[in-house]
Amino acid sequence: MLVDPRQTWGAGRETFCSSNMEDSVSLKFLQQLLLIDENLVAEDVSALKFLCTDLLPFRKLENVKSAVDIFQFLMDEDYLNKEDTFLLAELLYRIKCYPLLMKVGYTKDKVQECLHEKGRVSPYRQMLYELSENITSEMLKDIIFLLQDYLPKRRTTLSALELLIFLEKQGLLSENNVQMLEEVCVHISPDLLETVNCYKRTKVSLPQQENTLPVKESSLSHAGDISVLLTSSQETSIKPVGSSINDEKAASLVQGFSEMSLELPGKFSNVENESKKITSYKMDGPHRGFCLIINNVNFGSSLQERTGSCKDAEELQRVFTWLGLDVKTYRDLTSQQIEDLMLTWQRLPDHKDRDCFICCILSHGDSGAVYGKDAKLVSIRKIMSHFTARQCPQLAEKPKLFFIQACQGKAVQCPVYVEADAQTPALSSMQQSLSPESIPEEADFLLGMATIDGYVSFRHTEQGTWYIQALCSKLRLLVPRGEDILSILTEVNEDVGRRVDRLGTKKQMPQPAYTLRKKFIFPIPKEHPPSQQL
Repeated sequence: MLVDPRQTWGAGRETFCSSNMEDSVSLKFLQQLLLIDENLVAEDVSALKFLCTDLLPFRKLENVKSAVDIFQFLMDEDYLNKEDTFLLAELLYRIKCYPLLMKVGYTKDKVQECLHEKGRVSPYRQMLYELSENITSEMLKDIIFLLQDYLPKRRTTLSALELLIFLEKQGLLSENNVQMLEEVCVHISPDLLETVNCYKRTKVSLPQQENTLPVKESSLSHAGDISVLLTSSQETSIKPVGSSINDEKAASLVQGFSEMSLELPGKFSNVENESKKITSYKMDGPHRGFCLIINNVNFGSSLQERTGSCKDAEELQRVFTWLGLDVKTYRDLTSQQIEDLMLTWQRLPDHKDRDCFICCILSHGDSGAVYGKDAKLVSIRKIMSHFTARQCPQLAEKPKLFFIQACQGKAVQCPVYVEADAQTPALSSMQQSLSPESIPEEADFLLGMATIDGYVSFRHTEQGTWYIQALCSKLRLLVPRGEDILSILTEVNEDVGRRVDRLGTKKQMPQPAYTLRKKFIFPIPKEHPPSQQL
C-alpha cells in the first residue's frame, strides 16, 4: 500500500513533493532524492550550496535548510529531472559521497567518464572548494586574522566555505580576481598557494570557451565573464604556461579543472586520460593484498605486559578484512622470529597478484626500533628493507604500508588507565643507544608511526592504544568517502593530537613518513563499515 507522501515527509517536504507531483515527476524519483537528503549531513549540504553558487542565485541559496531545498531549486531551473540526473551525480562526486551515486544511476567511474562533456561545476568553484577542504582550523584562524580589516568587527565563527562566500559577496574574490586569495595563501600554506596557482595556470592555458550545455538566463548574472566560443576550425595549442607542472598534485588539479564541458582537441583528451592513469595506485587486481599483524603482548619479566593490545589487533583485523585484505595475525614473536617472518613474506610469490602489502606491528619500542618478546630490538628500517623493489620484486611499484604502534623514547609511568609502550629502565645502555632510523629511500613505502622519535605512545588497558583506535576509526569513516591514505592519516594526527590522559598532562602526536609516488586510495567496500567493538 502506498502512503501519501504529504502525510510523512513534513511541512518542507510537502511543498517539495506536491509541487512536483503536479508536474508528473515520478514518485520513485522523488523518493530517491529524499533518500539522498537523509544520508547527507549539514557539512554536505553546505558544500552542495557552495558548488551550486554559479548555477543558482545567492538569494535562493541563502535560505536553503536542507539538500531537498537545493534539489527543488535545481528542478525549477531544469538542471535536474528524472531523465537527467548528471548534475546531482557530479555534485555528489565533488563532495565525495560516492555510495549515493547509485541512487541517481551512476558510479564513480561513470561520473569521471562524463565530466569532460557534461561537467557543470566551474574550475573556479572546484578550486575554491578544494581550498576549503584543505584549510585546517588553525589555518582558518590565521586567514581570518590576516583579513580582519575586511571582515565585520562583530562576527560569528566562520567556516572556510562561509569565509570564501563572504569574500565573493564583498567583491574581493571572483573568477578573474584571486589576488587577495593568493596573497593570503603565501603566508599560510605552500599547498594552498599551489592550488590557487594551478587554477591560474589552467585558466590561462585553456581556451576560454562557453559551456556547450544550455545555460539558463537566470544563471548568467552570476556566472562570471563568458568568452567567445572557439569554432572547430580554429587550431588551439594547449601548453602549461611558465614552468611545467611535474608534481602529481598539479597534474591532478589540471585534470580536475579541465573537466568542464569544453570541446577540447582530441590530443589533449588523451593527455588528460594519461593523467588519470597516474593519479593513484592501481587497486583493481584479483586480490587486494596481505596484511600482517604482529601483536606482542607478553615479554616475560623484561618488559611490562601490553594489556589492551589485543583490542588493537582485533580492530585492525576487522577493518583490513573489510577493506579486502587477507589478514594474518602473529602473537608474541621474538626479535629473531620477527626477522624470519619478514624474510618468509618477502619470498612469497603470491605478492605478484596483489595490489599492496600492509604490516602492523604492536609492541614496546625505542628510537627507530621495536622489541621482540625476548626484549631485543629489531630495526624498523631493517624490517621494511625486506620489501624493497630489489628484495621483493613481486611488490615493485606497489604500495607497502607499515603501521608501528610502539614508543620511540624512554619509559613514562602513567596513571592506572594509561600505560606507555616503552622499555624499562633496567635494559642495557647498548640497547637504549640505538640511533634513530627512517624509512628506506626506495619508492612506494608509507610508515605510520604512533609517535615521533624520542617520545612515548599511550595505551588504555582496556580500549587499546590511542593511535590504532584512531586509525581504525578514520579508515571506517573516510574510506567510503574516497579519501586517500595521507588525508586519512592527517585526520588520525588530529584525532590523537586532541587526546589527553585523565590528568590532562600527557599528549601524543603520530608521524607518517612516506615515499609514495601516487595517491593510495582503498576501493570502497560494498559492505557497510564494521562497527567499533566496545
